Amino acid sequence: MPQDQTLDPQSLPLLWLLSDERNDEGLEQAVARLPSGSGFVYRHYHLAPEPRAERFAALLPALRDAGHWVIVSDTFETAEQWRADGVYGAPGDRAPAQLRWIATAHDEAEIAQANEYGADAVMLSPVFPTRSHPGAATLGRERFRALARFAACPVIALGGMNAERAKELNWPRWAAIDGLS
Repeated sequence: MPQDQTLDPQSLPLLWLLSDERNDEGLEQAVARLPSGSGFVYRHYHLAPEPRAERFAALLPALRDAGHWVIVSDTFETAEQWRADGVYGAPGDRAPAQLRWIATAHDEAEIAQANEYGADAVMLSPVFPTRSHPGAATLGRERFRALARFAACPVIALGGMNAERAKELNWPRWAAIDGLS
């Protein structure tokens, strides 16, 4: 979706790919496999600032061509400079009108913050065991659903997600690194 068009919250993607060091090598192929209009969260924490910006710039044309929401894990200022659609992360300031904010949450307090600051969506995690945080406690199905009820915006399931687990969870919006790479 081109940045200069309004991102309709009703069009919030159902499927989200997150970038990571471990899926960087095949990222172009993973992006190409996403259905048109999906969401993409650019993290790439493993890169220094300049190579991180360059890698993002290299991915942006394919993301725009496919009509994806393009979100960066960074500041609103960086999102504007990079021509992204918004940011991903913990609450801080309210998003400028032209940008979207996908909040991250792991508990009720973080969902309350996302509600207070007007997040466009919340990625709630980790639902299932994940390679990103081996051995970390997970929410599981029941706790995920209980927490999701507190959100004032759409909830995106994250953590050990893939198509099979999304069906098992019976949740329409989900995100993954390995599950979509």
